[in-house]
Amino acid sequence: MIDEDTAVSVGDALAAARRQAGLTITQVSQRTCIRETIVRGIERGDYSACGGDFYARGHVRSIARAVGLDPDQMVREYDASQAPPQPITAADVFQPVKPVRLRERRRPNWTVVLLAGLVVVAGIVGFRYFSHGSPASPARQAASTHHSARHSPAHSATRPTVSASSAAASPAATQVQITITAKPGQVTWAELTALDGKVLFQGDIGAGAAVTQQTSTAVYGMTVQLGNPAGAAVYLNGKLQTYATTHPVTLSCTRTTCT
Repeated sequence: MIDEDTAVSVGDALAAARRQAGLTITQVSQRTCIRETIVRGIERGDYSACGGDFYARGHVRSIARAVGLDPDQMVREYDASQAPPQPITAADVFQPVKPVRLRERRRPNWTVVLLAGLVVVAGIVGFRYFSHGSPASPARQAASTHHSARHSPAHSATRPTVSASSAAASPAATQVQITITAKPGQVTWAELTALDGKVLFQGDIGAGAAVTQQTSTAVYGMTVQLGNPAGAAVYLNGKLQTYATTHPVTLSCTRTTCT
């Protein structure tokens, strides 16, 4: 029996009664079928391993019976030590509490973002405009054309004439231009073949033949075969090529040379 005037906890009382009875924690565990860790915890006043007040009361009752104490008295002592907390009063509920100031998340300033985007776009447009140059006005184009016409050298009478279709061809299509003009009283046989194998012209050029001058163009280059090189004037992109031999030759012509 525990004296109510003494300040002894339930755990201390159970531990003291166990030692007075000459029992170990293992023996108490075996008699009550309660794990040793729970018995040891109850003696220290720790009821967390019991699984709740209902099981804690049952463990206290079983241990008290095993060590020779009054089980009901120990349960009452346990209930007294585990009294519920004081109820919350209305004053506690309505007591002003200092509000917690939350840190507000700043929203992005979309006006600034939009203005920055417009500035970037304007800078790109301006850069492209000034880097490529502004389009020339009609007056400037006319002056440039007149200046080029005044300072371009006059065409020589000996240069071969260029057909309208050749003049209208694009620069890529006139990279290599071969013109064969028969000399007076001379005839030469010619075959002009593009690099892709397409035959551009094949036949006689000169006196008594159907043509006295032949102009052909090809991209990148062509092969020229001449039966009588000395009987004709050969022009590569307007530049005269001289061949004095009368023996047949095969020429490989690029934009700058015929070899």
